[in-house]
Amino acid sequence: MQIIDKVKEVIAKQLRIDISEISDDSAVVEDLGADSLDIVEMLMTLEDEMNITIPDDATGLKTVKDIATFIENEAE
Repeated sequence: MQIIDKVKEVIAKQLRIDISEISDDSAVVEDLGADSLDIVEMLMTLEDEMNITIPDDATGLKTVKDIATFIENEAE
């Protein structure tokens, strides 16, 4: 499974939406309706599942692709 697919899976589960509603360019807050608690929980889940650390002050993680790219860079 590619990282972006895992990110979509986590987002869909957290927001209780169908994964088909999520595109690579979906903005997590604006397009998918996540609130700050949703974002914190999603990032914590991704940290656990991907064995990485996402800093609390991580900026620029607005879209699904932004999050996947960040994780890919951390995993290298």
